[in-house]
Amino acid sequence: MARMRYEIIFSPEAAEDFQSLKAHLRSLVRDEIERHLRFEPKKESKSRIKKLKKMNRPQYRLRVEEIRIFYDVRGNRVEILAIVQKSEAASWLESIGRGK
Repeated sequence: MARMRYEIIFSPEAAEDFQSLKAHLRSLVRDEIERHLRFEPKKESKSRIKKLKKMNRPQYRLRVEEIRIFYDVRGNRVEILAIVQKSEAASWLESIGRGK
């Protein structure tokens, strides 16, 4: 059975976040997005993907070293909302995230 391939879309803010990363981190983040979000963006794991509780938006978080990638899944699309340092993740969620 073929796996569904998800389209990955960056919000304007996430695209800006991505471009502001150092080159080696940008490469790592791109590889991890491709590895984890292209085919199984909802597959939770202890260390990588976490479904955010009490949140309508973003729905998920992907951890890549000290980087946190927040995203939503709708149909066959993954929308990346932000790419932030771990140290900024809580304040970003507080200011941007929408609770249920």
